[in-house]
Amino acid sequence: MLSDAGTRREYDAGRRFARTGGAGRGGRAGGFGDLGDMFGSVFGGGGRRAARRGQDLEVEVTLSFDQAMSGAEVPVTLERTDACATCSGSGARPGTSPRLCATCDGRGQVGRDIGGFSIPEPCPGCAGAGTIIDDPCGDCAGTGVRSAERRIRVRIPAGAKDGTRIRLKGRGGAGMRGGPAGDLHVLTRVMPSPVFTRRGDDLVVEVPVTFPEAALGAKIEVPTLDGRVKITVPAGSTDGRTLRVPGKGAPRLNGAGSGSLLAKLRVWVPPSLTDEQREALEAFAALEDADPRERLFR
Repeated sequence: MLSDAGTRREYDAGRRFARTGGAGRGGRAGGFGDLGDMFGSVFGGGGRRAARRGQDLEVEVTLSFDQAMSGAEVPVTLERTDACATCSGSGARPGTSPRLCATCDGRGQVGRDIGGFSIPEPCPGCAGAGTIIDDPCGDCAGTGVRSAERRIRVRIPAGAKDGTRIRLKGRGGAGMRGGPAGDLHVLTRVMPSPVFTRRGDDLVVEVPVTFPEAALGAKIEVPTLDGRVKITVPAGSTDGRTLRVPGKGAPRLNGAGSGSLLAKLRVWVPPSLTDEQREALEAFAALEDADPRERLFR
């Protein structure tokens, strides 16, 4: 009799699963075989579980604006696990090897009978590892890995933004007992530029222009990441007008060219005037009959 309440619930759940064949939306029909598949996927299937993937690591790197734009190779110090050099990651003392668990025959799991069917669960003999180490390595206590501080160099691609996350496959912690290494995630922090402001893949630069240049139009030079470029200020340009220079912005991370340089015009007012400049401006003012504030009082 199934007097234990928890056992009865598991038994009833198994009966319902068997009646429906375990088929749901997108599922496949079947009986106990499908139930075994389901639990097998949870507990790692019938494969051996001696090897375990290493830990993923994350580190932040600080870049200057110029480094982020051109790309850079930066040193990074990590506290990570590496394969034990003494046992080559096996976890067993040199000259010995892990043996197959006789309880589970290396599968890492055993079946527990409940109400006529078997539920896989981690093997109690090897704790789900599939192997047993009788003589553990003295340097890593049988884990196959050791913690160590490592200094590596990481390549940051051109165009990195503040907050860009770069995944380096296999550069994280070492796997246990020969398992694959984890990944290293690098988070970039970019210092601001004294000249440019980033807007996506575009770079904004504020460019002072004199009143005559804005009113009459002019050809002026503006800074770029790799030098300078000439642009034309159209006659009658107002303060805040933005001129676009394609291909002179930030490099795109996917390597597909660069954004644009956005030159934002700022009409410059001199802090002081010579006598000649003052006379010329007064003469201009006398000729100016338009009122730029008229619309404010309509």
